[in-house]
Amino acid sequence: MTQHLNSKRLQRPGSGKVLAAVLGLVAALSLGAIGQAKAATVQKAPAGQAHADRWSDRAHGFASLAGGTTGGAGGKVVTVTDQASLAKYAAAEEPYVIRVSGAIAVEPFGSDIVVTSNKTIIGVGATGEIVHGELHLNPGTHNVIIRNLTIRDSYVEGDWDGKTTDFDAIQMDTVDHVWIDHNRFEHMGDGLLDIRKDSQYVTVSYNQFRSHNKAFGIGWTTNVLTQITIDHNWFTGTKQRNPSADNCAYAHLYNNYLSAQVADGDPVWTYGNWSRGRTKMVIESSYYDGVQHPYQADATAELVQRGSILKHTSGRTDAWGKAFDPRSFYDYRLDPAAAVPALVSRFSGPQQRIGVTLHVPGDYPTVQAAVDAVPDQNAVPVTIAVAPGTYRAKVYIPATKPKIVLQGTGQDRSDTVIVYDTPAEYGGSTGSATVRIAANDVTARHLTFSNDFDEAAVELKGEQALAMKTTGDRIVFEDTAFLGNQDTLMTDSPKLDVISRVYIRDSYIEGDVDFIYGRATTVIERSVIRALSRGSDSNNGYITAASTWTGNPYGFLITRSRIVSDAPDRTFHLGRPWHPGGEPAAVAQVLIRDTELPAAVKTSPWTDMSGFSWKDARFAEYRNTGPGAAPSADRPQLAAADARTYTVTNYLKGTDDWAPHARR
Repeated sequence: MTQHLNSKRLQRPGSGKVLAAVLGLVAALSLGAIGQAKAATVQKAPAGQAHADRWSDRAHGFASLAGGTTGGAGGKVVTVTDQASLAKYAAAEEPYVIRVSGAIAVEPFGSDIVVTSNKTIIGVGATGEIVHGELHLNPGTHNVIIRNLTIRDSYVEGDWDGKTTDFDAIQMDTVDHVWIDHNRFEHMGDGLLDIRKDSQYVTVSYNQFRSHNKAFGIGWTTNVLTQITIDHNWFTGTKQRNPSADNCAYAHLYNNYLSAQVADGDPVWTYGNWSRGRTKMVIESSYYDGVQHPYQADATAELVQRGSILKHTSGRTDAWGKAFDPRSFYDYRLDPAAAVPALVSRFSGPQQRIGVTLHVPGDYPTVQAAVDAVPDQNAVPVTIAVAPGTYRAKVYIPATKPKIVLQGTGQDRSDTVIVYDTPAEYGGSTGSATVRIAANDVTARHLTFSNDFDEAAVELKGEQALAMKTTGDRIVFEDTAFLGNQDTLMTDSPKLDVISRVYIRDSYIEGDVDFIYGRATTVIERSVIRALSRGSDSNNGYITAASTWTGNPYGFLITRSRIVSDAPDRTFHLGRPWHPGGEPAAVAQVLIRDTELPAAVKTSPWTDMSGFSWKDARFAEYRNTGPGAAPSADRPQLAAADARTYTVTNYLKGTDDWAPHARR
């Protein structure tokens, strides 16, 4: 942005700026007081446990073994709304994450959509439906995830036994590593889910099987190979195969809910779970309500049952043999049987908040690779979950890829760092940015963004070094840190008279010269801003350099925060007005209110820039505290009546009533 001051900031002790930045973070976080930037703790679930919302985006149970089931991870993400697109991507040779948006009616009635290896097919929100058709996995298919879909209505009127058609919801023969999760299956032509012919390493979880005769069959082979986990499914309004497991090596059923079984007076073929052939079955803490023959076993099979609840049931409850110990294969959380009806009825089936999560480095080697996988004109949020570590690379989120959530998964934001070291000398200030966000509706959480260019080690004209630059609208940073020196954080817009909005909460920003700058409407709330000492006894820098369009009443608002500094007393400015290229219509607007200021702040805290007087800008304070907040003649104060207008709500609401601050 501007030429750096001649005096260099003092080199911090340690092995470089990243280490020093961490030390700075620790110092800031120890300050205590309202508005401090204490890192929010991300609660991790114990091993094998889903999130509190009762879902995880990682396969569990048998599908997690022998290399695991990752579906289309690493492949491109696509969104489909029609049969042709769904069929094209599902049958492709390369991996894909296929998002189904809205209902896709399959023609001819009952036709198959062939799904090949390395695919994830997932409904968008709760909208994804496949109507009158079947997902079919041919022999040899492996590594498939099918989630969050409704598959329904291929029933042939009058054919209750499904003898004239084979219109299943999902059918698979001799496949391995498949995860079927959070789907709703109902009113199909034959079975709802058929897992056949020596399929292995399968998990079926949190699904609803509804309004049908033959719900869920496993087997159709004399071999004893299939290993399957079946948990937290709801079988309601079904007659038989809930499930029927034939010649399974291991069938682990736990926390399933069987209710409202079809009552047609059939004394044999109306039943709950059946361990058939030489199956070894373990049933744990399930709930049977209004079920005939809740669980039964052939004389050649084994069935162990423990902890289940039976209510209004009749008929067989067989249990014999030792079966197997599921915990010798994997860990899992067992909910008490009494809780199962409420849990399963609430959390099974498609869920609005289940979406696509792209893991770095698990699914994609870099953050940029994950961003590149997000479809252009993305309509539903995609989360890029970044594992703890230091990622030395630049990241660019183009305007064509909105609705991305960039989320660190460590316990603290300092666990996950995206850093690079380019100065403006090599590519301009924009080119120096470690991360650039040009898209709208992007959120970043639990992350640290850094530009660790060492300005004290070299002599350059362009020493600006951005950690972050945004030009998109509706950008949110929560529990993030921005580390740099000059021009650390630039919140901008595509052009002068276009208003972009940025909301920063519970975060930490450090720098020395103009380190919060740009023309976007920007609210910084409940955060710590650290003004770094450059070793001067007169001028150590400027916190803000706004370039607000004169037609925009709202520029920068720093509120309920804390500014801290190790600079000498009265050596730091709150800001100066930046007119890029001498643009007269860029008239800074900055309000700092309800914020603690350090002794490092000058008694005349606003100053001129490039021939433009600070007095022509829109600078003000309101109800600040601390040793740097003492009133003076050169400190405009906002009138109490105007304070009701210059609020977080009014800064951010725009014409669409955007209110990210209302979400707590």
